Amino acid sequence: MKPPLRVAVLGSTGSIGRQALDVIARFPNRFAVAALAAGANADLLAEQVAALRPRYVFAERGSPRLEEAAAAVGALVERPEAVAVAPDVDIVLVATAGAAGLLPTLAALRIGRPVAIANKEVLVMAGHLVREAMQAGGGELRPVDSEHSAIWQCLWGESPRAIRRIILTASGGAFRDFSRDQLAAVTPEQALDHPTWKMGRKITVDSATLVNKGMETIEAMWLFDVPMDAVDVVLHRESIVHSLVEFTDGSVKAQLGVPDMRLPIQLALSYPERMPEPPMPLLDLAAVGALHFGRPDLDRFPCLRLAMEAGRIGGTAPAAMAAADEVAVERFLRREIGFLDIPRVIEQVLEQHQPVPAPSLDEVLAADAEARRIAAAVAPGVPA
Repeated sequence: MKPPLRVAVLGSTGSIGRQALDVIARFPNRFAVAALAAGANADLLAEQVAALRPRYVFAERGSPRLEEAAAAVGALVERPEAVAVAPDVDIVLVATAGAAGLLPTLAALRIGRPVAIANKEVLVMAGHLVREAMQAGGGELRPVDSEHSAIWQCLWGESPRAIRRIILTASGGAFRDFSRDQLAAVTPEQALDHPTWKMGRKITVDSATLVNKGMETIEAMWLFDVPMDAVDVVLHRESIVHSLVEFTDGSVKAQLGVPDMRLPIQLALSYPERMPEPPMPLLDLAAVGALHFGRPDLDRFPCLRLAMEAGRIGGTAPAAMAAADEVAVERFLRREIGFLDIPRVIEQVLEQHQPVPAPSLDEVLAADAEARRIAAAVAPGVPA
């Protein structure tokens, strides 16, 4: 019997991280926790450390309770980029939000280590650097987003040259039927109430603005080495069809399943094998009854258009867009700006940004920092 796969879970206190720990716990003979890292939720991280006894631990903001828990189990405090290359780690699950996942992703790929990627911003910010790291070190990316996992599965056994179009599905978020006037009055509480998925705060708001789908088109471009014009988005309310691939001969493959992130997490860890039992209820199509599809309204949800435009521009434009969105969402959740101010902030940042083609890591990080500075200063109610 093979020893358990040693997993570093970066972002262990977030939604994806907690679900990943649930998957790992269900298969103790297959997976083991080697490292845990989190942002500000040091107390929950302390509970995880005490229960799972990882070799490595890290928190952006520590606490006495975390220090005690780490000392009790003999865990070493190491930054995520150091954990990503530690010799007693087999795979790195990057479930952090924002730019925090970039350095550990690059570090792992450069030494040939697989990365299960659940962080949109890493590929949005620096997709070209990620692909360079993969080519240099031989590491591989295993997508964890349900949409990209679906595309990944549809492409198993297929030639990349046979791809005509990648079709990402979008639930439409919490406000898919809202008018523009209704969107103007949306509260943070409403935005955090997703109709289908249970996710972290930022990604739930991103789903409501559809900026997440725009970022996913950029991710798909880098993950599957296709041009932006070969990536499309279709609305799908039920979130049963997770995404599709159209091939050169007109055939279309889709991956279906109930909306549960534990399946793509489990698959990214177990690849190239499938585990012997599902982590979620099985899909009953007869009970679902019907599947509905439609086109996104770019007038009501301009964030999708802005993100896709940034992807077409390339260079540092996607990094600036992602940073602007992160700041705008934080400001919206703090009630500093309204829901419709989120695309306005992004647009203001992109208008002021001067894209750098084929940027270095330092140039990517500089674009990120400058975009955050501008986004923090944009006043609410700026005309679109």
